[in-house]
Amino acid sequence: MSSTETTATTSHERVEFRPGSYHDSVTLLRVAQAAASTAGVSAAQVAMATELNVELTRGLGFTVPEEVTPQQLIVAIRAVDDAALTAALEAVDGALAAASAPAPGARADLEPPRTVRSAARSEPDSTITLLSVPGQQVLAEGLDAIAAGKHLMIFSDNVPVADEVLLKRRAAEAGVLVMGPDCGTAIIAGVGLGFANVLGGSTSGPAVGIIAASGTGAQQLSCLLDAAGVRVSHVLGLGGRDLSEAVGGASALTALQLLEDDPGTDHIVLVSKPPHPATAQKVLAAAASLRTPVSTVLLGTGNPDITSAVEVLLATLGVPTPNWTEWGTDRKIAADTGDLRGLFAGGTLADEAMIVAAAALGSIRSNIPLRPADALPTEALQPGRPVLTGQGHVVVDLGDDAFTLGRPHPMIDPSVRLGLIADQTADPQVRVILLDVVLGHCAEPDPAAGLAPAIRAAVDRDSALDVVVSLCGTESDPQDLRRQAEALVAAGARVYTSNSAAARNAATIARGGVR
Repeated sequence: MSSTETTATTSHERVEFRPGSYHDSVTLLRVAQAAASTAGVSAAQVAMATELNVELTRGLGFTVPEEVTPQQLIVAIRAVDDAALTAALEAVDGALAAASAPAPGARADLEPPRTVRSAARSEPDSTITLLSVPGQQVLAEGLDAIAAGKHLMIFSDNVPVADEVLLKRRAAEAGVLVMGPDCGTAIIAGVGLGFANVLGGSTSGPAVGIIAASGTGAQQLSCLLDAAGVRVSHVLGLGGRDLSEAVGGASALTALQLLEDDPGTDHIVLVSKPPHPATAQKVLAAAASLRTPVSTVLLGTGNPDITSAVEVLLATLGVPTPNWTEWGTDRKIAADTGDLRGLFAGGTLADEAMIVAAAALGSIRSNIPLRPADALPTEALQPGRPVLTGQGHVVVDLGDDAFTLGRPHPMIDPSVRLGLIADQTADPQVRVILLDVVLGHCAEPDPAAGLAPAIRAAVDRDSALDVVVSLCGTESDPQDLRRQAEALVAAGARVYTSNSAAARNAATIARGGVR
């Protein structure tokens, strides 16, 4: 196909294939939402024609020919009549035009740089490059940033491990830090990059710098510290593989030295998903050699969870531990037993939930299992969304690379999780659904608006079903922590600001209230 073509299966349906029109997945999600919210529209898909997106479009009942290519943009709309169809297509075109418009304040006479190399030349005093390009294209752009002497944050996922190792080796030689790949979170001197919470900005007491091989782990840690009134100097995300055997903690070692040299950091905390033992030893040895005190939160069976580690840190800093806020948790737990379904957007929060819940429930199956024996079977991990019926206790990380290939992260796009909630509601074996909701910049602008109706439908359909939410955020976040909690509780959920407390409560519910 070399020009826009269309197919249609009904008189009020249109499927267009537009060549030469590339937009990132977040932009296209917003465009699709604009079309879907048009009155009279029953289905809308606007996405690049990757293999997964073609499969999802066909799953909506649209006809997609075999010869479509990933370089084409799919616009698929189904409506109740021609007027609604026309309005939806106009909404798509309007949203695409708005997305392509110059940013406010941009000079029309200046051509934007098209490569990292040219951007670095045009901004010689800049210190950080942020990459958000398809994972396979990260290596060349990243090497250019390092060669220009810039610290590098790689938001992209699906970057080959070999590319990550090469980038971090070159960065160490150049004396700069690589944050990522798949680094969604960083706060540098109060400026958030990617997913970042708005911290309260306490001006007194010791300041804590966070190094995180864990995105949502860093957000949970910083939000709990913020709730306790502790200053956070920086959050340096490393990407979830940094403490693996292959990468060897390369960026963790650089980050430790950077915070050691930072006069605004009084204490360092390193948080990570379960690390490789040899890598953990190497990083811990480096931490022990610093003048600045270092605490570690290395998730794993038998190790403290994030909330417990924060409470130990607060005691070390001489800061009182607050009562971690909960809403709707005084409801009576019924005696029914059944399966736990954890549907998580955050990988670290999913890891922590499994570790906590497994202590009460035993084996928990997952796409990111704690043990190889607990891996979900291939047939359960269907394209689009997993099929979990009959799998016992399950926790899935919907932000895993396998689920985000060619589509936005679930912290931005809730569609897969909303479908999964409906699936679990129809499964009589499911006793409790456990969700994480992460607030902050770049996350969904109003996650409760989508989740609350799904939660209400679930508890209305099955009175024996409970929904537990781990709510990670601050009072200053744009979504408003308290308003989100109240909306979720009104829909029937129990809400916790501590992820480990939420997981512990969900496990108790799955056991019929047996503690």
